[in-house]
Formats: sequence, structure tokens, C-alpha cells
Amino acid sequence: MYDVLIVSFVTAFTLSYIAIPSIIQIAGERNLGDVPIERSSHTVITPSLGGIAIFAGSIFSIVMWTPFGDFGNLQYILCAFIILFLIGAKDDLSPMSPYAKMAGQILAATILVFKSNIQLTSLYGIFGQVGPLPAWIAFTLSLLTILAIINAFNLIDGIDGLAGSLGALIASTLGCWFFLTDHYEYAIMAFATVGAVLAFLRYNFTPAKIFMGDTGSLLIGMVCAVLAIRFIDINYQLEESHPFKFDNIPAVAIGILILPLYDTVRVFITRLLRGHSPFHADRRHIHHLLIDYGMSHMRATATLVFINMLFICFVFSFHDVLELHVMLLILMSAATTMTYMLHKTVVKASHHFG
Repeated sequence: MYDVLIVSFVTAFTLSYIAIPSIIQIAGERNLGDVPIERSSHTVITPSLGGIAIFAGSIFSIVMWTPFGDFGNLQYILCAFIILFLIGAKDDLSPMSPYAKMAGQILAATILVFKSNIQLTSLYGIFGQVGPLPAWIAFTLSLLTILAIINAFNLIDGIDGLAGSLGALIASTLGCWFFLTDHYEYAIMAFATVGAVLAFLRYNFTPAKIFMGDTGSLLIGMVCAVLAIRFIDINYQLEESHPFKFDNIPAVAIGILILPLYDTVRVFITRLLRGHSPFHADRRHIHHLLIDYGMSHMRATATLVFINMLFICFVFSFHDVLELHVMLLILMSAATTMTYMLHKTVVKASHHFG
């Protein structure tokens, strides 16, 4: 199956790579660019339709190379992807209200949960709960998890290369695990997405010629949500003797997704404490702090991707050594401490130069 993964990656990469220059040209001719505003991290008008190429490359490759006979619920997953594509494209061309976007995301997530059986069926040891959850709790938990991961990638897409690089890191990590556990259908989905995203990154690194927009970030978020939930549930069902079974699987999954998830939760809580809507746009994300600290887009992106890799290495190394809740405490404490120190440094620097 190595050949199928390689072909799915190459197919998605090639199609996206070829499509992006045309999208940039058309966007320039039609003035379909993202105009910088006060909280923007860029200073020139830049096309924000790169997600179209990511969607086209990844979906084409998934449909082309996935064995549908072994992946009966793929049609519903693709329906959910299409809904997010339409929402993202509409928002990139003519901004929608956050609540209208959320309504569309809920519809897509509901299709995944009810039709594709993308569900968290247990708490997998959190609070000591290991048995199956009541159906309505499992549906609610799964729905909220999907929405959280989708919006995590949507919100972290604030500087050149960041959302794409983190998406490629997380999808490739999970894709390798699916390959090693013989779940090739999800491995193909992962590597097709990685191929399309890497092609996009060629044009998104500073100076960025194009942004992925909501079309791209929503799709990457949903792919990672599907992969993460299936990773948790399939791992839970593996025999204890399986060589690639992880202990403390909730902590492992959170460690893989740590930066997008933690930054989103932190920003939402901060906004609510200040009396704002959680969807109120501001410059409180971790990547904004790094930019305000004086880093370039590429250095900030490389720093955050490296930190996420360290968290992945940590959960892979200690999943069978530490207790679940201890691992979760370490993950949250480490992320909070690093963010707090960065925030204090930025505030101190701004006062010094102010």
C-alpha cells in the first residue's frame, strides 16, 4: 500500500500546485484580494482563495485512490467537506457573520456524527470513565469536538505558513499511524490533504502570494477532526498487545493537536473574561504575540511547528509511563506557562520601547 499513499500524495500535490498560479492570476484580475486591516499581519492586498486549490487537490485524490468498498461512509464525509467548502468560499468572497458560519459547520459536523459514525463513544479513561457513553452524550461530545478542531485551524490561520504547516504536521502524524494499523482509507485521506497543503505552502511562505482563506482552514480543520476522532476510537478498540496501540489516548490526541486547540481555548476564555463574544476578532493569538515580539512570519511559524513537534514527541514517549490525568496536567501546564512567559515578555518589551 506504500504506492497508493505515494500516488495519493503526488496527485493532490500536483493538482494543487498547477491550480494555484491560475487562482492567483484570476484573483488579481478580479480584485479578489484580502485587504489589510488594523489586526492583519500582512500589509499588501493578497488573494485569499488558496483553499480552492487545497480542496480540489485533496478531494480529487481521495475520490481517485480510496477503495470505496472498504470505506462505505466516505460519501457522507465528502458531503460534509463540500458544505464547508461552500461556506468558506462564500466567506472568502463576501464575509459572513460568525453565527451563519457556525450554523453551516454544525450541519457538516452533524452529517459526520450521524451518517459517517465519526464519534467519540467513551471518555477513554478521563475522570475514570472507560465504558460506552449514552448515545446523546456521545453525539454531543463528538459534535463539540469536531467544531472545536475546525475552528482551531480557522483561528490559527493568521500568519504566513502557520495553519498549513501545522495541518500538514498533524495530518501526516495521524496518517502514518493509520497506515501502520492497516486503516489505509484514513491514511489516504491524510496524505492527500498533506500533498495539497504542501503545494499551497510553496506560494504561502513569506512573501505570501496567496492565503488559504476560510475555504482552506475549514477543510484542514475538518480533515484533522475526522482523523483525530477515528484515531482515538480505533486505538481504543485495538488489542492491548498491538504494537502501535497507545495508552492514555485522549492525552496523546491532545498532544498531537496541542497548539491549535490550546490557542483557541485560551483566546475564547480571554475574550469571554473581557466581556466580548468568543468570535470577537483581536490580536491575542500566540502567533500574534510572536510577531509583536519581533519575529518574522517564517520564524514564528517555524517556532510554533517545532513546539508542536516537541509536544508530539512527549506524548509518544510517555503515553505508557505517566497516568492519563498527569499527562493532561503536564500538557496544559507547559502550554500555559510558555504562553504566559511570552505574553509577559511582549508586554515588557512594548512598555520599554513605548
